[in-house]
Amino acid sequence: MGKRELIVLLALLMSLNALAIDAMIPALADLAGELGVEDGNRRQLVIAAYSIAMGIGCLVPGSYADRYGRRPIMLLALGFYVACNLLIALLHDFESVLVARVLCGLLGAGLMVAPMAIVRDLYEGDAMARLMSVIAAVFITVPVIAPSLGQAVLLVAGWRWIFVALAGVGALAAWWVWQRLPETLKPENRQEINIPVIARNMRDALVNRQSIGYVIGTALVMGGVFGYVNIAQQLYTEHFAVSEAAFPLVFGGTAAMMAVANITNSRIVMRFGARRVSHTGVLIFIAVSLGQVWAAHTHPGDIRYFVPLMALNLGLLGFLGANFGSIALQPFAHIAGAASSVHSFFRMFGAAMVGLVIGQFYDGSARPFAYALLINSTLALCFVLYSEKGVLFRRLNRKPPQERIVP
Repeated sequence: MGKRELIVLLALLMSLNALAIDAMIPALADLAGELGVEDGNRRQLVIAAYSIAMGIGCLVPGSYADRYGRRPIMLLALGFYVACNLLIALLHDFESVLVARVLCGLLGAGLMVAPMAIVRDLYEGDAMARLMSVIAAVFITVPVIAPSLGQAVLLVAGWRWIFVALAGVGALAAWWVWQRLPETLKPENRQEINIPVIARNMRDALVNRQSIGYVIGTALVMGGVFGYVNIAQQLYTEHFAVSEAAFPLVFGGTAAMMAVANITNSRIVMRFGARRVSHTGVLIFIAVSLGQVWAAHTHPGDIRYFVPLMALNLGLLGFLGANFGSIALQPFAHIAGAASSVHSFFRMFGAAMVGLVIGQFYDGSARPFAYALLINSTLALCFVLYSEKGVLFRRLNRKPPQERIVP
């Protein structure tokens, strides 16, 4: 497998979870109407339940990936992903849909953990951050096009067929992994499967000061994005009076900035270093969030202010997510699976819970969301300062980047 094919495959695997979330956004109103959900904010649970369960599920597959390898864990997760989405398409009450979404998130969490472990198997330092940015640039196109795909399905069929389509994409990904992806776990890095070993590895990955601030910081800034996804359909169609047909285009347009930013990050991170780029990014994120608060109070309901600022916020994540994740995972080459599991848990579960809270505070305006962005980004900076012992913009990795060719 060449490097380009590896990037596209890992991007597809990591994007399946985003596809399961974002493709449903245009269908939330139809789903809620058919299943008898009257509370507007309650429909958000279709998204939040999946996100929270995925975060919890991330605790399990990494340790098994450290023992049995990355490839079997991904195939197992893909099988659950396909089966659960087909099940959801057959259900007829809201509570059952929520339970099935929880199962899908729990059992499919390996799709988030194993690809990150593969990247750590093959790369380190700023080279790892660069590859993660390239992968992110590919899989972030999913939030851009997923609402439009969901809307396209709704034009010819009901919301249930969105889940059938998700199962089809998962089956295609499983075939690709089976046919092409080699095992990247080195034999000498295989870990034993027992509670003390797993607990020790996860503890080591969690208590490391150099790492934990970036893990929590990612959860906080991503929590703002999860909140945005939760309220997007209500915010645009109700508060900003965007038509149902135009909503996917507006939503996708803001998300497209993440892809542009990740491509840019992949080109500059080797020159300036992941720390310098991400530290600059979080400071600018705070400034843009201040702009969101200002616009929400002085120009409420004016989409001309909200959309450009939201696009900037999402674009800045392209300079944070991949870099924060790479810095956090750098010290754990020997336990990359366990470290990826516990880090993914804190990132995804934390972000999903923060996003759920933001969504439930939606009051028909953009003000609660704007304050959430400001508070989260400021706290993220504080945790980064903790990991860096109060000093920003250092570049610690000055050695030539190392990488291992995929066998």
